[in-house]
Amino acid sequence: MTVRETVNASKERYGRDALDELFADASKVVVARGKKVLTFAPKKDTFDPDEFAKVALGPSGNLRAPTIRVGKTWYVGFSEEAYAEKFGSR
Repeated sequence: MTVRETVNASKERYGRDALDELFADASKVVVARGKKVLTFAPKKDTFDPDEFAKVALGPSGNLRAPTIRVGKTWYVGFSEEAYAEKFGSR
């Protein structure tokens, strides 16, 4: 896997107003929040941007870290289970 871009989350902030543009081309977004892992499909009619923002943004109001894009799938927040499923375990 090749890393094309790295952004320092402590310097570059993505809040509610950046979510629409950031995930515009996403076909699937997997969000880890605590032990919960939720999957969203931004291009589907059932997608609720407000519900997505509630889980994708942390307590500070910024996008949860780490955030990784693989093709048109995004992984927001850390979930060992979700990462192992996609990237394999050690």
